[in-house]
This record gives sequence, C-alpha cells and structure tokens, in this order.
Amino acid sequence: MKRFVLILFLILAFQGVSYALDAKIGYVDLQKALNESEGGKRAKSSLEEIIKAKQKIIDERGAEIEKLKSEIDKQASLLSADALKKKQDELDRKIREYKRFVQDSQEEVKKKEAELTKEILKDLVKVVQEIGKEENYTIILEKAQGLILYADSAIDLTDKVIKRYNEEIKTKK
Repeated sequence: MKRFVLILFLILAFQGVSYALDAKIGYVDLQKALNESEGGKRAKSSLEEIIKAKQKIIDERGAEIEKLKSEIDKQASLLSADALKKKQDELDRKIREYKRFVQDSQEEVKKKEAELTKEILKDLVKVVQEIGKEENYTIILEKAQGLILYADSAIDLTDKVIKRYNEEIKTKK
C-alpha cells in the first residue's frame, strides 16, 4: 500500500512539473497602477482638493483660537475673575471643537480615500482578469511588498494593465 501511495505521489508530482513548464506567469504592481492610472490620478486630485478645503478651515479656526488666547493673555490682569473664567471656558470650548473638527476631517478623508481606492482597485482587478483570460496566463500575482522577492521585468504586466484601464475609462466617457 505504501508503494502505491509513493508511486501515485511521484506520478502526480511529475505531472505538476510538466504542467508548470507550460505555465504562463505574470505579476502586477497594483499600487503603481493605482498611482499612475488616470482614475488614480483623478482620485488623488479629488482628495487633495478635499484636504485643502479642510486645511483652510482648520487654519482659520486655529488662528481664531490663537487670537482668543492672545486676548486673554493681554486682558488677564484687567478682567475680573468671573470674566476671565468665562473667556477661558470659551477658549477651552473652541479648542475642543477644533480638535473634534480635525479628527472628523481626518476620518472623512480616510473614508473618501478608501471609497475611491476600492472602486479603482475593483476595476483594475477586472482588467487583470481580462488580460489573464485573453493571453492564457496560468497565474497573475500581485507585487505586494515582501511577497515577490524577485521577478523578471519581462513578466511585469503593470504597464499593460494601466494602459488598458485608461483606455476603458476613455471609452466610458
């Protein structure tokens, strides 16, 4: 029985080797495709606009807090304890609101980035699958950091994927 299992294993192993010799393998750097594709560039530009708008508001609120802080410092000796406490409470409230706005803005940007990235990656994966089927690839890997330690650039399909994705975007318009 052991011999039968060993022989069966060897037969399967050699069949796998012969199949592997016929295998067509490629890889795609999805991060590069995301950054260099038209959709990725548009998404990045959109995010930058959102960040700039949020940063403008953050800067304005920060200046407002600094102004109030400066007023309190200048008037501290002239104000009554009650008035000083009132101003300090107002400053504390504005600082809390400022911190909350900064945190909410960061979360909003992250959420928007994830949304945009998810859609583009979905389309890029679809393009990779189309290329894989059309060109009879056995396997197409993603070049993620640390997963592919070495690969000949001849099997890098990233530029082909970017080109096809950009063409599909143009035809959708």
